[in-house]
Amino acid sequence: MKPADAPHVGSVESALGIVGDRWSLLILREVFHGVRRFDDFLRNTGVSRAVLSSRLRTLTGAGLLRREPYREGNARSRAEYRPTRSGVELLPALVALMEWAEEHVEGAARADVLTHRGCGGRVHAHLACDAGHDVTPDEIDARRGGAS
Repeated sequence: MKPADAPHVGSVESALGIVGDRWSLLILREVFHGVRRFDDFLRNTGVSRAVLSSRLRTLTGAGLLRREPYREGNARSRAEYRPTRSGVELLPALVALMEWAEEHVEGAARADVLTHRGCGGRVHAHLACDAGHDVTPDEIDARRGGAS
């Protein structure tokens, strides 16, 4: 049983245990840009081989990515990394981080502009309730433990 004075471990803390470092988020960004292979992650992020291997193990172990074998010609079999449904569901969080950085971080470039393939409009993250209403931060009530 958890002592009454033990710290509350919530969903944000739990998520940060999996994706709460720079490299994991950059790897996921690359996945959403269609990058699948180890050497491409290395080239696009600048991460070291050891850190990349570790983060890919964490992301696959947490069920955000899945390994799929591929082989080019007579070369040995290698793995590609593809997002799972759970991994894809993190995209809104990354979009929100991108938008926040563009607005509030000096020098943050709009290197990653996401557009809707259907109409060409820019993709945004936004808050909505289960009933489909757009929600502003001052309209939100927060309760510990998911109580309604």
